[in-house]
Amino acid sequence: MTRLPQPDATAAAHSAALVRQISEDIRARGGWIPFSRYMELALYAPGLGYYAAGSTKFGATGDFITAPEMTPLFGHTLARQVAELLPATAGTLYEFGAGTGRLAVDLLTRLEALGQLPEAYVIIDLSADLIDRQRATLAAALPHLIPRIRWLSALPDALDGVVLGNELLDAMPCELVVHDGQSPLQRGVALGPDGFVFEDRVLPDEALKALAASRLPPVPGYVSEISQANTAFIATLGARLRRGALLLIDYGYPRHEYYHPQRHMGTLIGHYRHHTVHDPFYLPGLMDLTCHVDFTAIAEAGLEAGLDLIGYTTQAQFLVNAGLAEELGGINADDAARYLRTASAVQKLTDPTEMGELFKVIGFGRGMPIDWCGFASGDRCHTL
Repeated sequence: MTRLPQPDATAAAHSAALVRQISEDIRARGGWIPFSRYMELALYAPGLGYYAAGSTKFGATGDFITAPEMTPLFGHTLARQVAELLPATAGTLYEFGAGTGRLAVDLLTRLEALGQLPEAYVIIDLSADLIDRQRATLAAALPHLIPRIRWLSALPDALDGVVLGNELLDAMPCELVVHDGQSPLQRGVALGPDGFVFEDRVLPDEALKALAASRLPPVPGYVSEISQANTAFIATLGARLRRGALLLIDYGYPRHEYYHPQRHMGTLIGHYRHHTVHDPFYLPGLMDLTCHVDFTAIAEAGLEAGLDLIGYTTQAQFLVNAGLAEELGGINADDAARYLRTASAVQKLTDPTEMGELFKVIGFGRGMPIDWCGFASGDRCHTL
């Protein structure tokens, strides 16, 4: 087993404080909580959760690298699709979970060059720490556009514009379910002699029971995830989107692949200092927790909310359709070092063995044209 980097004393104390809070929550709820509650606290507990505290999360010195941190061309290419859609709306661009603000910088930079700046750029984020970083990043890179940018901590009552979410759905708390060969059980978290332990119970929720029974193959010991938070989020967006487009980019599969009998250990993983960790109880508050996205569930939720399903394809196909090659061609080849760095990043974004195939893009619309450049070829809606 790879030896993981050890936290310093301050970070270890931070994690220990969150362990105490989660333990108290378990005791207060009768000695057991569903895994979704554990994940919610591990990621979002005020002042202590992974996304609510001040550790470096993104980039080379953090725990993982997202596409916007790899190259501006990701945002520049995405901007080409946004520029096509914005004129058909009231002109607001919404970004959920904006990370360091890097994607916002790249989108706004390219949209300005294209003459399609949004009337407003609205960032919706729950992390006060990340909001501070976003403000600093945007103020340093685009001070003249700050009047157009505002931050919200809750979803507006009505949306009219283009809504973006990059690696948003995977960080929403999921339920763990396990099949014992007879019926699905809910996997939760209890307290053992040495810390947190899994404990399985009969599914108390009829809706979750029905989902688990229809999705999990009846293989003894088969473990997977169901994200009711994801579908609830899409339903809420669908209820509030008066007009506009919804574009979501994340890693995941259509349902027949997600719940394939061979994927018997599920997709839940942790990210810590660029290591993949399979123990979700490792250093709570210092490690990211994610599960892959069931894009069939996302498509169903959008359609049930009355949205038009515009397209679904791989990240590689979407970026190529939207003009990634043209963006790369705009890099000065005389600057060999920069060109090689950019080309290497583009290769990671599009290579099927890297991010190109695992990451998918799904688009919904309401009152919008249905021909989007990003889905011009290679659409995979038939696989959902």
